[in-house]
Amino acid sequence: MPHSPRLDTPAFLTLRALLFMPGDDRRKIDKAATLNADAVILDLEDGVALNRKAAARETIAAALHEVDFGRALRIVRINAVSTPFWHDDLAALHTAPPDAIMLPKTESAAQLHAVAQAIADLPLLAIIESGAGVLALNEIATADARLAALVFGAEDYAGDIGATRTPGGEEVLYARSAVVLYAKARRLAAIDTPFVDLHDVDGLRADTERAHRLGYTGKLAIHPRQIEPIQQVFTPTAKEISAALRLIESHEQHQRAGSGVFAFEGKMVDMPIVRAAEAIIARARAAGIEL
Repeated sequence: MPHSPRLDTPAFLTLRALLFMPGDDRRKIDKAATLNADAVILDLEDGVALNRKAAARETIAAALHEVDFGRALRIVRINAVSTPFWHDDLAALHTAPPDAIMLPKTESAAQLHAVAQAIADLPLLAIIESGAGVLALNEIATADARLAALVFGAEDYAGDIGATRTPGGEEVLYARSAVVLYAKARRLAAIDTPFVDLHDVDGLRADTERAHRLGYTGKLAIHPRQIEPIQQVFTPTAKEISAALRLIESHEQHQRAGSGVFAFEGKMVDMPIVRAAEAIIARARAAGIEL
């Protein structure tokens, strides 16, 4: 399929469920294109065995040429810059570029620079999944104008620092919060870690709600059944949309009257609250909700 025009950061701020698919399985990729995910991540890294990397590159290149992904963004997760595979990963995409490149195990601005110099003008998503990555968040978040999102990888992070994963996630809370902080400070999308228990829908919903409260704008999915629960959490409710529309209308009225800060339904409102209401409306539109 034809490559879409270059996407800017706002397009990534509206992504709710980003579905991973192994890059060497064309059947699963074809299926993923029909599942109404906000993005499909064609994986060349952990989802592909070492002896299947070359086959996965060919499969992904063909799929990008031939498959209609509908409204879903097409993202390719390449192998980490610390591996010998990433140059070949990017070379395979020259004739069929995706909508964005996802870089795993990002630990420095230099790694982002290396990828940025090797590809065309495509947005980048950096996965933070190690102690070194968390410590380098500031330099990573400011490394390149094409960086559109920071993504948190809790499982690799916990393994890297020797933490034990728990249902509440207290062992990754600092890093999970830091990724949101640096993403939002640099006006980037913040994408949360996947929930690995495929059969625990209630746990997935609770974990997604926790991420939403922290400030994440979307979450990785590793199975099609996870798409809908994630989207539901990140989709504004009718009550939230109605309140946001009323607030924005009141703000516009006060702006015309020359008033900045104003009272709205018993609360004082200034620009950060207005921007939050605008973000709700943007997410509603991205979800296809008629306003």
